[in-house]
Amino acid sequence: MSKAIPSRSEDYSLWYNELVKKAGLAENSPVRGCMVIKPYGFAIWEKMQQTLDKMFKDTGHSNAYFPLFIPKSFFSREADHVEGFAKECAVVTHYRLKNDEENGGVVVDPDAKLEEELIVRPTSETVIWDSYKNWIQSYRDLPLLINQWANVVRWEMRTRLFLRTAEFLWQEGHTAHATKNEAIEETEQMLNVYADFVENFMALPVTKGVKTANERFAGAVETYCIEAMMQDGKALQAGTSHFLGQNFAKAFDVKFANKEGKEEFVWGTSWGVSTRLMGALIMAHSDDDGLVLPPNLAPIQVVIVPIYRKDEELAAISEVAEKFASELRSKNISVQFDKRDTHKPGWKFAEYELKGVPVRIAIGPKDLQKGTVEIARRDTKEKQFVQQSDTVGFVEKLLQEIQENIHNKAKSFEQENTHKVDTYEEFKELLKKDGGFIYAHWDGTSETEEKIKQETKATIRCIPLNSEKEEGTCIYSGKPSTQRVLFAKAY
Repeated sequence: MSKAIPSRSEDYSLWYNELVKKAGLAENSPVRGCMVIKPYGFAIWEKMQQTLDKMFKDTGHSNAYFPLFIPKSFFSREADHVEGFAKECAVVTHYRLKNDEENGGVVVDPDAKLEEELIVRPTSETVIWDSYKNWIQSYRDLPLLINQWANVVRWEMRTRLFLRTAEFLWQEGHTAHATKNEAIEETEQMLNVYADFVENFMALPVTKGVKTANERFAGAVETYCIEAMMQDGKALQAGTSHFLGQNFAKAFDVKFANKEGKEEFVWGTSWGVSTRLMGALIMAHSDDDGLVLPPNLAPIQVVIVPIYRKDEELAAISEVAEKFASELRSKNISVQFDKRDTHKPGWKFAEYELKGVPVRIAIGPKDLQKGTVEIARRDTKEKQFVQQSDTVGFVEKLLQEIQENIHNKAKSFEQENTHKVDTYEEFKELLKKDGGFIYAHWDGTSETEEKIKQETKATIRCIPLNSEKEEGTCIYSGKPSTQRVLFAKAY
């Protein structure tokens, strides 16, 4: 099979785009900036979705669904929110088309103008808080813990499959609480849920922190985030959790009667991850031969490929292969036995390598005679012969080992490409040469942050939650600083 993926080291961006397409994950749609997620790509997203959905439900959340269209007037109620999303909004102005051959065929019917224009949701805070006004009357209605799985539209000018598209899939949690502390605890809890998922399922280490005022979600009091490092040294924001304070409650007049019967505004949060996680999964682990998928998220964890010339050989191999498949499935391991006669074993090996299947089992007539199978792992490409009687147990342990190895490799890469600097010259030199995560002192002003961004294209990814206080001087202004923050170039 001809893969023809460009080298990752020569052109990282081209490597990524071609890998997404050739591995059958997604392709560009006829609408600029939108994508078609193909079955194999959607199978990975489904595993992400199913895993996260269970984690949300385990923490007490329920799913609901809210409209795709939001009245334009809703956006004007929360000033920061409209300011943050105004440039990305797609607006529906009419509700009907008509034939007009004189003017080139189908046109918008001017008589079908909407009384109030509708925004195609870029996020759902406004329409959800309008509903919450009807759902919340008393402290007995709180906390309200709701999540929805949906699509959203943000009219991005520069797009890339999965990483930044005009329409994308995501989940958005929206919760309401009786006290400020409860809302902050919820915000932090969901940040930890995201970090747990990315670390233990995506096999990707993350740094937890809070955003600066410049980078905060529009309408939030505080934005918490997790940042991950890609193989080109750039950062990718893998998830955000927002403490909204009472901003949206006040904008939509959402009050509750407390235990003393006094009316108060509720406290809110919102949090979300999107199909951008697909981009992170691809960029963090894959190589020049294709995807490298952590077993916990691989749609096919094990593929069995028969090697034969005669039908009788296939029949004998199939008996053994089907037994393995049945035993592995009983342990919740997904298996594909590929006995297609339309492709040769070598072609299949290359295809499953491209698709990142963690474990490949090859069985031929000689293996049947010896009572062995050949097992190849995708992450290191090592192969070894294993006794058939040991195969199921061996594969079970191997999948755990691969999951850990992929995470450890990403962790080592992050550590090797994380630096501390104390001068602006050193900062610029390191950014130009190696990139990666750079911890440096910052004076806390938006002005300094913006100047560094303009001059270097590096942004403050977060103020790390686990960092110790450390007296120092800002690398740019020389003013006093109390701790280092995380700088990086980012997607």
